[in-house]
Amino acid sequence: MASSPELLHYFPPFLQVYNDGRIERLITTPRLPPSTDPITGVQSRDVVISFDHETKSRIFLPKINPQDPPKKLPLIIYIHGGGFCIGSPVNIVTHSFLTPLVSQTPAVAIAVGYRLAPENPLPTRPGNPLLPTAYHDCWAAFKWIAAHSTGSGPDPWINDYVDTSRVFLVGESAGANLAHYVTVQAGVSKPGLDIQGLIALHPYFSEKEPDKMIQYLYPGSSSSDDDPKLNPRSDPDLEKMGCSRVFIMVAEKDFLKQRGIDYMETLKKSKWEGSVEFVENEGEDHCFYLFNPRSEKAKGVIQMLISFVNQA
Repeated sequence: MASSPELLHYFPPFLQVYNDGRIERLITTPRLPPSTDPITGVQSRDVVISFDHETKSRIFLPKINPQDPPKKLPLIIYIHGGGFCIGSPVNIVTHSFLTPLVSQTPAVAIAVGYRLAPENPLPTRPGNPLLPTAYHDCWAAFKWIAAHSTGSGPDPWINDYVDTSRVFLVGESAGANLAHYVTVQAGVSKPGLDIQGLIALHPYFSEKEPDKMIQYLYPGSSSSDDDPKLNPRSDPDLEKMGCSRVFIMVAEKDFLKQRGIDYMETLKKSKWEGSVEFVENEGEDHCFYLFNPRSEKAKGVIQMLISFVNQA
């Protein structure tokens, strides 16, 4: 009689791993097909940016009157969180977050898809074999978007409706980490998009004590203070970060709160010459606005983001 699988790793609330190789995700969220929102008129459709791994990203377009000439709008590049191992650009959480943001700003948004750990801990990209997959995929997506900077990229919605001089990176939790990484890389290589701002919502960055889940998910990447992907203080390119404004939001009851504060202080002490805005959500926990998007405080978060984007 075969023995029952043994639990090897337990990382609540994300996943657990068994000795037979099975990975069980503890949070699953319904995925939605692309659609036209009946209330706001926001349209969405999917694109495959890299056919090597067929990971979908989703583009959101605010209600457009087809009789009007195309109007250039800000572009929001959104990177979902989920500890690098759960989440999706095409699930109901992403839709609930981006639909009001796209409608009310108004703006075009691209929810970036990336391969999840631990099934995809490392990429095969030559020259940088230890760059974790999520970072690789998000940077590849950004470069794909940048191919539209001349108005002749592969996607007609971006060509017709996006003002490539008004681009914003937005991410929550691990997604904020990834958005920060992309913004720094954009400043280093200058691929053609003009990033006006970075919005880091309840951001995840490492601390001195090793993070066991990150060590498991990305065995080729350090989780100590010397890893520039996980800790901006160690990034020699931080001063080149490719935007002039950063908006950081933390939550009072969030165990990651101090890491967001440390991120703010790191930026202010660095040689980067941009400005930082900081907000704390009183009485709230990690990413509360995603789990209760109809609450008044969640609506307040959306309004703060709209204000930040429209200041540019």
